[in-house]
Formats: sequence, C-alpha cells, structure tokens
Amino acid sequence: MEVSNDIVTKKSKRLTSVVWNHFERVRKADGCYAVCVHCNKKLSGSSNSGTTHLRNHLMRCLKRSNFDVSQLVSAKRRKKDSNETLTNISYDEAPRKDEYIKPIMKYEPDQRKDEVISLANSRFDQERSQLDLARMIILHGYPLAMVEHVGFKVFVKNLQPMFEVVPNAVIEITCMEIYGKEKRRVYDLLSKLHGRINLAVEMWSSTENAEYLCLIAHYIDEDWRLQKKILNFVTLDSSHTEDMLSEVIMRCLIEWDIDCKLFALTFDDCSIDDDIVHKIKERISQNRPHSSNGQLFDVCSAAHVLKSIVQDALEALHDVTEKIRGSIRYVKSSQLTQGKFNEIAQQVDINSQKGLVLDCPTRWNSTYFMLETALEYRNAFSALQDLDSEYSSALTETEWDWASSITGYLQLFVEITNVFSGNKCPTANVYFPEICDVHIQLINWCKSPDEFLSSLALKMKSKFEKYWSKCSLALAMAAILDPRFKMKLVEYYYFQIYGSTALERIKEVSDGIKELFNAYAICSTMVDQGSALPGSSLPSASNDSRDKLKGFDKFLHETSQSQNAASDLDKYLEEPIFPRNCEFNILNWWKVHTPRYPILSMMARDVLGTPMSTVVPESPFSTGGRLLDSCQSSLNPDTRQALICARDWLRIESTDELNPSSNHYSLPLYIEAN
Repeated sequence: MEVSNDIVTKKSKRLTSVVWNHFERVRKADGCYAVCVHCNKKLSGSSNSGTTHLRNHLMRCLKRSNFDVSQLVSAKRRKKDSNETLTNISYDEAPRKDEYIKPIMKYEPDQRKDEVISLANSRFDQERSQLDLARMIILHGYPLAMVEHVGFKVFVKNLQPMFEVVPNAVIEITCMEIYGKEKRRVYDLLSKLHGRINLAVEMWSSTENAEYLCLIAHYIDEDWRLQKKILNFVTLDSSHTEDMLSEVIMRCLIEWDIDCKLFALTFDDCSIDDDIVHKIKERISQNRPHSSNGQLFDVCSAAHVLKSIVQDALEALHDVTEKIRGSIRYVKSSQLTQGKFNEIAQQVDINSQKGLVLDCPTRWNSTYFMLETALEYRNAFSALQDLDSEYSSALTETEWDWASSITGYLQLFVEITNVFSGNKCPTANVYFPEICDVHIQLINWCKSPDEFLSSLALKMKSKFEKYWSKCSLALAMAAILDPRFKMKLVEYYYFQIYGSTALERIKEVSDGIKELFNAYAICSTMVDQGSALPGSSLPSASNDSRDKLKGFDKFLHETSQSQNAASDLDKYLEEPIFPRNCEFNILNWWKVHTPRYPILSMMARDVLGTPMSTVVPESPFSTGGRLLDSCQSSLNPDTRQALICARDWLRIESTDELNPSSNHYSLPLYIEAN
C-alpha cells in the first residue's frame, strides 16, 4: 500500500517500545497509522491501541523474512528489568529527530559517507554484539568492570534496547575465549615461520611491588616486514630469584614450541647475570639434542645502557642542578623579581627567546632542557647575584662550567634516544653508528683536564664498556648487512675507537660474520639434502657421543666451498656499496635481492630482526622502570596475561586492516614510575 504522500509524525512523546524499531507512525486525515517497514502493512497507530497488535504482526512478519525473533520475545522482560535497575537515572527524554532506530552495522573504514546502506536483511545479534564488546574492552584496555557502570548501561539502553548487558564475569569469560582463539592463530603463524625468532625480555612492576616478566617475539616475516608480538606476561612469584628467570623463560619457549627457533635474547637490564643465557642454551640442548640452536646471541638494550649512563651524569651534577632549580624558582617567585631579571638579561645582551622552566625529575630530557635554557641566562644569573642580596642559589663559575659540559653530554644522549624511539621500523642496523658515536665521545670526555668531569666520564665509560663487550659483535654484523655500509663502516669507526689495534678488532668482526654465514650455508646444504629439521635456520648440533661424523658437514662445506664460485657473503662484500639516501628501506632491499643472495638473505632476516633496544615509545626518557597501572595489576594472573597479549594481537590486526604497510608496536598499559 502506498504511503508516500503521508507525513511521518513528529511525536511529542517518545516511542519507547521495541516494536517501533520496525514501524513508522504516520498521520492521515482519518487517523494515525503504524506502517510496517518490512511489508508496508498499515495497522492502527493510535496511542489508545497499544502495541500488542503490532508485536503480533511483527512476529509473523519477521518469521516470514527469516529474522531472529528471540530477542523481540524477551525484550519486554528485559525492559522491565532494566527499568527497575535504572529507576533513578535521568537521561535525555527530548524528542528524537528520527524515531526509526537502525540496526547496528559492521564498521567499514573505507565506506563512503554517501553510500546507501541496505538494512533489509540486517538483524540484531546478541552474541555478536557481546563479542564486539569484549574485543573493544581488550583493544582499548578498558576495565572489565565497565559493563557494571551505570553510565555504560544507560548508553547501551539508549543505543540498542535489545542488547542485554552481561555481568563482569561473563565478559571476562568472553575475553578469555578471544585470547584462546587469537593465541592459536599466533601459534600457527610462528610454527610456519621460516626464519628464526628473537626474544626481548622485559621486567615490569606494579605499585604493589609485584614483579612481571614480559616476553616479546621479534621477527621478520615472509614479506620482509618487521613484526613484534607479546607472547607472555608472567606474574613472578614473590619468592622469585634472578637465577629462576631461565626456568620461566624456558617454560614459555616450550609452551610456544619456539625453543629450537631462538636466535637472540635481548634483556632490558645489563646487570642480568650471563648465566641465564648459558642455562637457556643448556636446556635447549637437553630438551632437543637434535634440534638447531646454533649460536644464541645475548644482547642488552641500548636504550637501557644510555639511561643508566645518563643517571650517572645527573647524579654527579645533583647539587648543581638543585641550585639551578632554586634559581629558577626565585626568578619566577614574583612578577617583580621576574621583571628585574628580564632587565638584567637585556643589559648583559641576552637575546634568548626561551623562557626559564623547571624540569620534571622523572623525565631526564626535561632536566636537559632546563639546564640548556639556564645556561643561556648564565650571565644574567651571575649579575643577579651582585644586585640582589636575597638571591641565595647562585652558582660558582666552576659549577657553571660543570653544568655546561654535562649538558653537552646529555644533548648527545637526547639526540640518540630520539633516533631509537622515533624509528618506526627499528631494524638492528640503525644502532651501530649511534653506539659508536657514544663510544668515541666517552673516550674524548675521559681526557678532560677537570678531575670532576674526567672521573665522571671514566665511570660512564666503564659501564658502557661492559655493554660494548657483550653487544659490539652483533651490532657490527647488523651494520655489515646494510648495503650502504658493509665492512667500511666498521673500519671507519674501529680506527677511531681502537687506533693501532683496530685491524685486530676488525678481523674479529670479519671472522665472526663468516662463521655465522658458514653455519647458515651448512644448513642450506642440509635442507637441499633433506636432512635438516623443519623450522631450523641453522644445522643440528647433536650431543650424541656415538656420532663420529658430527664434524663432517662442516668439513664438507669448507672443502666444497673452495672449489665453487664465491659465496653469497663474498659476492655481497665485494660489490659496490649502495648509495646512501634518506628514502632507503633495508627490508625492501633484501626482499628484492633475496634471489641473488639466497643464503645470506636467510641470515640477514634473523640478524636484522634482533631487537637491539627495548624502549617504551610513550616514555623513552623516563627515569623509572616499567610500571603496570592499578587496573591491570588488580586482575588475576591468567586474566592479566590474556588481556595484555590479546590486546597486542588485536591492535596489530586492526592496524593492518586500516594500514597494511604500517609497523606497529603495542605494549601493556604503562604508567610512569617515580
């Protein structure tokens, strides 16, 4: 029946019944009618007629259209329950511009605004909506208890009255189900990975002094994209000791079945005992004597060692920094003092546009900016000391010199930390030149004639050299696999660092990368012969004492290599260096050149995927450790791990849908530690 000429009424009273989702109320000269949006049948729409006849028609109409009417049947009961719960809640009762409530549609990011959406076959799905709610809670880190919040219930009631809000415990179960499903998907992905996996080990804590271990897998996938996935977020027992870390890590590796694929371990703390890596290597050999573990690299976070060195510098300058803070507070204590200081600054020809600011002690870069600005007003502060007897935080000339030198140190560390934290694709090759620059500067700082500065530099250099002795080989090999540098960058920096002994050090690096390449070449030969294990990038290392030919594979490779053409590594190193430019993408380069260097590209995939630094993107300059927020720390251990891991996996999936070429790194909820 045609109703196109009728006018849809704008009712002064809100139509609260669920059935009005499926009817339009129209007014004609002879009365008010309700028109079914599914079949256009006209029924009485008078307020005196009620809605029972409309509900009865809708039941028959929707069944014919294969709609799920179970929600409609229970809507009246739920309405009564929700009214009892929300009796005292006031919300907007103003007339709506459009009384027809459209069913919820799936979000499509590419959908155009002017695109016509067909609702003919859409229907409300309680189960799907509950699943979407759980995914939303996981994805955005919302508290599980939000489903109990009155404001959320009112919002959902107005948005979709047919949705039945489930209690906290039910949504937690749904979240765990999502975690289980996503975990199986990630497990399958890692099991099919041809390359090896690098594991970052991060320590977290909470305000309740609980400790957690976060394990993050880093790898380069088949499309040569750098990937990162949180595998475990383990709550450590209060009786936990450092020597138990190896057992916890091994259990997680075995759980994911990646112990035989491990290439490197990166710890965020250089003080971690070296025995941990040794125990892990032993356990891998015991559990899988015929599997490939090869050389397990032990790497320390570059960002962590820089922060540790910065803390040494700030600690040494503590008294001077306090005087500068006091000076700034005094100048800003009143408008009169500020005005007097500004006049003095003009008189001593200071034209700085920067204003004096106090630092945030938990952000060491803010301390650097405070010192940098204060140094520009150095002469003004010195003059203020002579003109204002109440100014009691004045610095001596020697203290100003110390502040100037250490601010120069901090500037270098701020710049390098910005490079580390700002890189969206932090492949291992980017770290070598930055770390070498630090090494060279530390050598120069140790030559300072000032005893205070030279002793500080020696302390910083001692801490740095511990890191350098452990990580320099891995850093150098990653730089060599950058076609813009190859061995030349190592030679350039090593002559500056080691001087007369540089050639010996360069040979150590050259021998190291050749040894690693030979291991990959042996593995490639075994794969060709069908004798390598699936998922192995390096040859098996059997501990069977009866195997008298365990060195034969290596002998065969070495003797055969001399008779064949140059190896991948030799060809790569002999060919011209690729021109440097800012648009260079090392992963794209290796993807394109994989056919030319089939064996070397296998090694490059694993080396370049090694996380040389672990830093919180939200706060790279924090002076504290990683601290879990109170919402997450209050959960039980299994739920906490599920929400943190699933959040990481779902965020990666969501980012891929919106931007397939992006690289993304999500972390557990983080708050700054003091």
